[in-house]
Amino acid sequence: MKLQLYTLKSRHFLNGIDVSQLKIQQGITLLLLSCLTIFSANTSAGTLEQAKQLHDRIAGVPASEQTLNEMSVLLSDSKPIEAAYLAMENPAFYSTTLKLFATPWTNIDQDSFAPLNDYSATVIGAVRDDVDFRQLLQADMVYVGDNSLNLPAYSTRDNAHYQALEDQFIDLKSGLERTTQSSVNGLPSDATAGVLTSRAAAKAFFYLGTNRAMVRFTLMNHLCTDLEPLKDNTRSPDRIRQDVSRSPGGDSRLFINNCLACHSGMDPLAQGFAYYQYDFDVESDPDGDSGAITYNQSGQIDPDTGTRVQGKYHINSTSFPYGYVTEDDEWQNYWREGVNQKLGWDESLNGKGFGAKSLGQEFANSQAFAQCQVKKVFKTVCLRDAESTEDINQIAATTASFQQNSYQLKRVFAEVGNYCMGE
Repeated sequence: MKLQLYTLKSRHFLNGIDVSQLKIQQGITLLLLSCLTIFSANTSAGTLEQAKQLHDRIAGVPASEQTLNEMSVLLSDSKPIEAAYLAMENPAFYSTTLKLFATPWTNIDQDSFAPLNDYSATVIGAVRDDVDFRQLLQADMVYVGDNSLNLPAYSTRDNAHYQALEDQFIDLKSGLERTTQSSVNGLPSDATAGVLTSRAAAKAFFYLGTNRAMVRFTLMNHLCTDLEPLKDNTRSPDRIRQDVSRSPGGDSRLFINNCLACHSGMDPLAQGFAYYQYDFDVESDPDGDSGAITYNQSGQIDPDTGTRVQGKYHINSTSFPYGYVTEDDEWQNYWREGVNQKLGWDESLNGKGFGAKSLGQEFANSQAFAQCQVKKVFKTVCLRDAESTEDINQIAATTASFQQNSYQLKRVFAEVGNYCMGE
């Protein structure tokens, strides 16, 4: 009996260690190692899936295996911004995502599929080069196809140069180069205002009319608001032009409650474009396809006004002869007071000036401009408008980051792309 007991004990104890307990501990260790391996594999799969979603949202096309792996490593290393920038190396980000992003701003119909033009190409180039995006509304710049591409020359009278870029499927990431707008369209440098004085913008927003459309669509495209939300009938009507009746249909209340609410702020701003026109032959070219932006330079006198002011600013002057007569291009922002202070005008600017360049600066330095760019990127990347409190907070945070990081729009795409990556 004693011998059997000893033998039994020898099976379970070795040098004072309970062998059965050791086996249990080994089993637990193997189980933990197995779980860790599974967790590691799942984490890798998770970052790969995130990388795919991030790339798809930003570039709009599938990524290569190498790019996905590199992005996955960056995400695993807590470098999401770098991962997003890697996705933006894909040429499709420029030729597809950014083209669809910018093209609606270039035409009244807000058609995303309109041809590439000097407006949309300049947006794409400015994003690529990390240009301070505020320069889009004020700088003497335009992006054209590289000289080595043997394209038709830039012309103030047609869009052939940009149509060729598109028709030949030129890689816009490498095929665009920056030049001065004044060197290709004949405007004085101090009369250039980025995309506002591009041929495409002139064709769309200086076409016939009274140049008020340029104010309205600049607000829509770059401050994300139309005129209706800005109506304020407490502003002075002293700069409203003669073509606006003070009693439409014989009812002055319509003017006070509707017309004045928009025109009191819009007309003083539109005066900044008083020397600009889109010139074309209405009879032979009713759509203005062969037209060009023109500008009355110092010493030029318009026969209809007797000043540098374009004749369109004096049309229908008999509607209300006592209305404002435009004599120069001095603009003033009446919306710096009243309810439209909400647009966040820059207090370092004085809210008035001469011409399109200083007016573009006024728009571009507003809080609304910065927030608008973030909202547009959010919709492009997340494929929806902001819906929740979290979305609104993200837009606010990215707007602050946009301003702090020299208004570089690629940074906005990176931050928003990471926010929507898991959707």
